[in-house]
Amino acid sequence: MSEIIQEYSSCTLCPRMCRVDRNKTIGYCREGSTLHVSRAALHLWEEPCISGYSGSGTVFFSGCNMGCVFCQNKKISRGEVGKHIDIPRLTEIFFELKEKGANNINLVTADMFIPSVREAIVSAMDQGFDLPFLLNTSSYLNVDVVKSLDGLIDIYLPDMKYIRERDAVRYSNAPGYVETAKAAIDEMVRQQPECLFRDAINNRRYYENASNDKDDSDDEHILSRGVVIRHLLMPGMLIQAKMIVKYLYEKYGDKVYISLMNQFTPNGELDNYPEIDRKVTDRDYNSLIDYASELGVSNGFMQVGETAEESFIPDFDCQGV
Repeated sequence: MSEIIQEYSSCTLCPRMCRVDRNKTIGYCREGSTLHVSRAALHLWEEPCISGYSGSGTVFFSGCNMGCVFCQNKKISRGEVGKHIDIPRLTEIFFELKEKGANNINLVTADMFIPSVREAIVSAMDQGFDLPFLLNTSSYLNVDVVKSLDGLIDIYLPDMKYIRERDAVRYSNAPGYVETAKAAIDEMVRQQPECLFRDAINNRRYYENASNDKDDSDDEHILSRGVVIRHLLMPGMLIQAKMIVKYLYEKYGDKVYISLMNQFTPNGELDNYPEIDRKVTDRDYNSLIDYASELGVSNGFMQVGETAEESFIPDFDCQGV
């Protein structure tokens, strides 16, 4: 426990390197050192190989070290909602989600609590816990932090939000995002260099397997190890999205799955960013999917239906916490 306190005492978990003593005050992420969780429940709207039919055991952490102007989860990213819990309680939550039938434990935006999360995972494993652990992350965390998770995280679900630094700064106030994310994802793939699956029945309501050379039975596999890299197409940023797909495919090939999302939804607070104050067009999204296919991407997911009209955001009411 003293080691955990030390890691928070001069915080360098993310590239901001704010060195705030989070045992005494809050950092840029708006969080101190005590775990802050806003929801723990089964979640059905991840990629099919993650949610499956029974759902992903999702733990939503409050706070965020990004500053996205288009954020859909501001109540939790600003730390305005949630319940403070200790490490033993987080371990209990893992077991409770397993009892509900979760396919995995999905740690959403746990980046600012990695020292405590590590301890909770180790404790669960010591008690015989056997579900895969998944880190659902913005990728804006230092590579040494990712290295500290080696042997603990089975599945990485990182974002690759930007490949142009100016956009990372303008829309997410995240200087250094591009190189940080590249290094973090590279370490994730080093730890989990192959996607491994187990049989299950999946829910395919919002996603479909974009592979052209796999039969339908592949859609009934649940990921047990590996890396799935997400990119959310933003309005007017088709070129950047294609650059990201090209970078990821040339770097990792079929080692990873690439998940391309079209669910960008204006949050009503984008008056100063009129260029992104709209939904993405079907034409742009289809162009991105076609481009990925032409490159040779076969391990991937695309979204189907009117996802920008649907709510992927649950009530952050401390359910299950």
